[in-house]
Amino acid sequence: MPVEPKDAATLILLRRCEPAHGEAFEVLMVRRNEDQKFAPGAYVFPGGTLDPGDYGPAAENMCAGLDRKTAEGMLDEIRYPGRVLGFWVAALRETFEEVGLLMAYNEKRCLISCDSVAMAARFSGYRRNLLAGTVTFPAILEAEGLTLATDRLRYMAHWITPEILPIRFDVRFFVAEAPPGQHAIHHDGELLEHEWIGPKEALARYEKGHFPMVLPTLVTVEELAKYGSLEDVLTSTEEKKVEGILTRLQIDEDEGIVEYFPDGSARKNLAASVPSVEKRKRF
Repeated sequence: MPVEPKDAATLILLRRCEPAHGEAFEVLMVRRNEDQKFAPGAYVFPGGTLDPGDYGPAAENMCAGLDRKTAEGMLDEIRYPGRVLGFWVAALRETFEEVGLLMAYNEKRCLISCDSVAMAARFSGYRRNLLAGTVTFPAILEAEGLTLATDRLRYMAHWITPEILPIRFDVRFFVAEAPPGQHAIHHDGELLEHEWIGPKEALARYEKGHFPMVLPTLVTVEELAKYGSLEDVLTSTEEKKVEGILTRLQIDEDEGIVEYFPDGSARKNLAASVPSVEKRKRF
């Protein structure tokens, strides 16, 4: 019997580029540590599983321009409706934990900036305490009088880990423009590095074997590479009908890891989602 997937969320953060870069925008990607149980060594977007505090009684008050009813109308295939706001909150919380970027409004409804030394130090301390478990995310927002900029997140994709795997996630992908005046600093424990990279460059490096990505990440980067501007990416989500994608994974001696889409099409020679799959592929 397949393992029930854990609810999770990820945030695709984009920033504009100078024309000299050859691409109109870059995407923030992080590389997972090789000892991680899921997607070891792969480049992904910041994100993780939902915590109870992400969808608790205070969740609606934490979110700007988003309530439970609206959120339910935006997502497809909701297994636990009571957790619906948690996808937005988790995407933002995990991004703060993993790369130190916080998309939130102050009391004047302006996105916060950490361009002052004092504020950067204060939020760095919040992040350390959050990772250590000595403070909660809602407590940080309350102490600073902040509300999460959930109204800036656009729902882009929904992926469910193949049933054959022992570790599974039901992941909602959101996309947004990165907050100004903040600088990414990755969490050394779970991550090896972070990088702002153009989608086309990421794909070129992937083809050369230098930028491993699991299938949901790869397909998302391919989609991003089709757009000529950051605005085009955000606009594309407005009329997009998002449906959950549950692939079927197979290990082939010649073609490595193969994943089949619901329509029967397949992608080959993919990065391993979990170490056990990589071991089976090699031996």
